Amino acid sequence: MTASSAPELWGDTDTTKAHPARVYDYWLGGKDHFAADRLVAERAIANAPEVTQACRENRAFLGRAVRTLAERGARQFLDIGTGFPTMGNSDEAAHAIAPDAHVVCVDNDPVVLAHSRALLARRSPECTTVLAGDLREPKRILADPQLRAVIDFDRPVVLLLMAILHFIPDSADPAGIVAAFRDAMAPGSHLVLSHATYDFNIKVLNNSRVYNDATAPFIPRSRVQIAELLTGFEVLEPGLVDVAQWRPDGSRPIPPQHLNIYGAVARKP
Repeated sequence: MTASSAPELWGDTDTTKAHPARVYDYWLGGKDHFAADRLVAERAIANAPEVTQACRENRAFLGRAVRTLAERGARQFLDIGTGFPTMGNSDEAAHAIAPDAHVVCVDNDPVVLAHSRALLARRSPECTTVLAGDLREPKRILADPQLRAVIDFDRPVVLLLMAILHFIPDSADPAGIVAAFRDAMAPGSHLVLSHATYDFNIKVLNNSRVYNDATAPFIPRSRVQIAELLTGFEVLEPGLVDVAQWRPDGSRPIPPQHLNIYGAVARKP
């Protein structure tokens, strides 16, 4: 495994502020979180109790999408905002189908980076790279020499943006961020995206206030707004849908209620 030598770019870990990756870890039943993360997580649950199940279904969607693309021949995966590499992470899903696939995990939280390096060094040391990076700086990520050493952008790449774009405010131009990566990707590349919505539970909007003291804001969007992030891609069937509805494989029951998170897999023509 290779690892960026620049975690200091992101500063020391501030445990007094909730970080989305650590909040997500709490919802998934992990142990890598602090009091501030737990407080935000529980307040979010109070507004939308389905959030815990949504996280688990989002992780299951990630696995199905990655395995589907690996079966189609994908061998390069760029996972930005990867969070903690718990069970069902992108590297496990890819390597279950293609042990030689290379997966690059990018995050801006030093705690996530440290845990990722330790775990992935044991799990898939030859085919996984962990880099410090921030989605809000796509040009910096794309110019990283360690990324360029293992990902060939002249060949198809799978870009994974799982439950991260709803932490990017409109002022930071999320559509422009996606476009920057899209333009750097070869034809035949894919985008796997999931994004929180308030379409089915208006109380999800209350969680924007819950994240006021976190390291990132929370901006759920409508289906129309999320679809705009897929501009320039051809969306694969069944389209932009509730993550649990994306090609279910029978391995888990489909929740009877909407989970306030859309998912899609799209191809660059």
